[in-house]
Amino acid sequence: MIEAIGLTSNPRKELPPAVDDVSFEARAGCVTALLGASGAGKTTALRLMLELQQGRGITFFRGRPLHRIAHPSREVGVLLGDVPGHPARTVRGHLRMLCAAAGVPVRRADEVLEVVGLVSLREERLGTLSRGMDRRLGLACALLADPHTLVLDDPADGLTTRERRWLHGALRAHAAQGGTVLLTTADSKEAARTADRVVTLERGTLVADQDAAEFARTRLRPRVAVRTPHASRLAALLNRDARAGHRSVEVVRETGNRLSVYGSTCAAVGEIAFRNGILVHQLADEIGDMGPDFGPTEAGADDAPQGEYRDIAVAGDRRRRSDAAPSESRERGSAGEPAVSSQAPAGQARAAVDHDAQEEAPEAGGDEYPSHARPSASALDGLPDLPPPISVRPAPSPLRPLRYELRRAAGVGTGFVTAAVVLVVSALTAVVLARVGHTPRARLLVAWPRELPLPPAALGAGLLGAIAFGDEFRHPALAADRGTVPRRLGLLAAKLLVASSTALALAVLTLGCDLEVLYLVYGRELAEVPSDWLSLGASWIGLVVGCAWAGVLAAGLFRSTTAGLAAVVTVPIVVVPLVQKVLEGPSVRTAAGFPLRMRELLLSQWPFGGERYLAAVARVIGQPVGGALTLSLTALLCAYLFTTLRSRVR
Repeated sequence: MIEAIGLTSNPRKELPPAVDDVSFEARAGCVTALLGASGAGKTTALRLMLELQQGRGITFFRGRPLHRIAHPSREVGVLLGDVPGHPARTVRGHLRMLCAAAGVPVRRADEVLEVVGLVSLREERLGTLSRGMDRRLGLACALLADPHTLVLDDPADGLTTRERRWLHGALRAHAAQGGTVLLTTADSKEAARTADRVVTLERGTLVADQDAAEFARTRLRPRVAVRTPHASRLAALLNRDARAGHRSVEVVRETGNRLSVYGSTCAAVGEIAFRNGILVHQLADEIGDMGPDFGPTEAGADDAPQGEYRDIAVAGDRRRRSDAAPSESRERGSAGEPAVSSQAPAGQARAAVDHDAQEEAPEAGGDEYPSHARPSASALDGLPDLPPPISVRPAPSPLRPLRYELRRAAGVGTGFVTAAVVLVVSALTAVVLARVGHTPRARLLVAWPRELPLPPAALGAGLLGAIAFGDEFRHPALAADRGTVPRRLGLLAAKLLVASSTALALAVLTLGCDLEVLYLVYGRELAEVPSDWLSLGASWIGLVVGCAWAGVLAAGLFRSTTAGLAAVVTVPIVVVPLVQKVLEGPSVRTAAGFPLRMRELLLSQWPFGGERYLAAVARVIGQPVGGALTLSLTALLCAYLFTTLRSRVR
């Protein structure tokens, strides 16, 4: 069950809030439609409920607000807009990736594919799906964690009649199993046909909250609204006249002294009342279709009814006619007395209580209260406090980040294509460098000419690292409802680990391919392994892995793949010359004997000659490229952690 209380968005400069004090319920086992024209505030209300937008109010999902639920995706399935998946990823691969993010078994992907009827399309790419198939995939993503509640923003938009029928059947099946379904729509007929309850919004305020049958009866057919102290007598006369004329007329007795006449006109009803001497206080044509100004106001003593009305006196008096302009605002009820729409049953529609705002700032657009309608001080004291503020809920981190990252990286062919291109370019560059000559052996084996800032393998590793976070921002599958990627340390650690493994494999494969190609082209002379292979190998692996890490951190920090790759290239072009100037400057002391002093500090013998490895690491960092890369990684990591902590504090 969903309970939304006092949903109010923040004011937009001089404009009123998009949603103003909206409260309603969506019961379990029912499909509830949030109905309204474009701009009525439907999507804003959903975003306030899901804590995706700042404002005021509170929404309970089975008794708990969303920020108090440990795993929101297991309680509420959300579909807002299209599925933001990578167009080259398969349907099944996308769902398997989201299974790791939601922490559910991978077999759940095949189960929801069968539920939504996409089994035959499980190997199709997301970029080739039609509008209807994309909506099915969105519903599958919402159902993936088996939530109790579904919140869908205009799920039938752009679908054919057959696809709409299927979608509504699937939502009805979920509700029949005890779930709660809340959807938005701008089609009143669709709402009456598919929902159990219809909540109507107009210009950000709640107009009516009705059962579907009552909604269809009162808002989907043109009718004549009549108010007379002789309602029973007039109803009998109208029915008798319809039977005599063999016309289909339905007369419905509303609350109080009101009638709703379907299948007739104001002229016909007024003529019958006039002939029989019946006093009529209101006679108005009302249309149930949801246009840009749907939802007529209550025809009370202070508000004129929408459309034309006639006062008909008893026989012998003169008929008087007048036109009443549409009312600009609905009558507001006092505390505990919600305003009721003329088309909604009494007690079913709610309205915001905004006496304070209108009385304190009449110049901002609200009229001052007339003397007979001004609320008393005791009434104002009895008003409830403002609803609590809504803070934007941070995007959740994947529950299984390493598994998620592995499926994300392996789900598209970008990584494999990049690795293949790097191997080919590196091998060709090594052959050309060997032919030209004058290239040191260490640079020749990794195909690193002096004219390039980085070798092809390092650039490829940096690009793959930048793609790891850049694709998240370009196709935010982790946060489809908000378009931002969670900056969590678990996700960052998983991306760094996968990027390190990819870079290590790329470094080893590149070195092996270059050696093999040089042996095939020029013989054994150029394919010999240098004697200091250990330190050279450590430097090579450190360079490639460091470039991959720089790409990951920069892309996560600047939210762009291009920015991540630019940061990788900036290190040798900008940072390395600065470090070289520092290292080439005059020095009074050196760090000779550093490993031995470390051993003395730890008071133990390092196993397996650990001081040698420590010395190798120190030599790598002491080099200009190694020092510059270490400095850049430290700066990027600190900046990433700072932005993460700052967002959490906010």
